Amino acid sequence: MIDALNRHRELLDFLESDLLSPLKTMIDKLWDTLTAGNKILIAGNGGSAADAQHFAAELSGRFKLDRKAIPAVALTTDTSALTAIGNDLGFDKVFSRQVEALGSKGDALILISTSGNSENLVQVKQAADEAGVCVFALLGGDGGRLGGLADHKLIVPHKGSDRVQEMHILLIHLICEELEQRWAAQHS
Repeated sequence: MIDALNRHRELLDFLESDLLSPLKTMIDKLWDTLTAGNKILIAGNGGSAADAQHFAAELSGRFKLDRKAIPAVALTTDTSALTAIGNDLGFDKVFSRQVEALGSKGDALILISTSGNSENLVQVKQAADEAGVCVFALLGGDGGRLGGLADHKLIVPHKGSDRVQEMHILLIHLICEELEQRWAAQHS
């Protein structure tokens, strides 16, 4: 237990020393997306799917402030689309097909993955490029294949999905807080 707490603290220190600057850049790029009138799409698998839903809910609902809704959609929530696409086209297409249907030029797509190697997340990059959607990623380990594909990425350098997910949820909350403050100030 103490080892887990120590590793968590080490990753927090890494976040502050190495990820703060790219985090600020990511927030600024997401802000540009929103101020241009576009939306944020979010996807992940397993626990990262739950994080995608959490992320979208904090933006479209309320994080800390009463304000107008921020346009954000988790691509992990439509079970009919997920199962139809998975059944008819293959699980590797469940997100790329939704980006093809819902993505518009100037939108942002945030992919969440502890490994960066999920085929359905790797394949969505082509659909995003074709739609003019900028790809952001929250990753773990060495970033995996997504690390080389994402336009903007934050990589938590740990192999264990538990510690990576802990840092991802912190990064998500930091992004939500900053976007919400800017959004509330502009849409009061």
